[in-house]
Amino acid sequence: MDCYHMRVLLVVVGLVAIGGLGPVPVVAQLTEAAQDGFVPMGDIPPEDQLPAAPLLVAAYAVVWAIAIGYLWTIWRRLGTVEQELAEVARRVKSKD
Repeated sequence: MDCYHMRVLLVVVGLVAIGGLGPVPVVAQLTEAAQDGFVPMGDIPPEDQLPAAPLLVAAYAVVWAIAIGYLWTIWRRLGTVEQELAEVARRVKSKD
């Protein structure tokens, strides 16, 4: 085996070893924490509850604002291109 193939093999073995050892303890910790820390929604005080409706409306508003702004910039650029194209057509026509 040459040096290049040895390096690739070591990298692959290292990634497999790291990937195989890493997620198992994390998943176990998350599962234990989720089981130990479960609190029914009715038992949470109102000041700790976060209503989802305002966040959802805000997210949609931001996405629509970005989409409208993007479409507006495209419309402006298209208008500029049409003006330049009309100018070029006028110049070509005047040369004939």
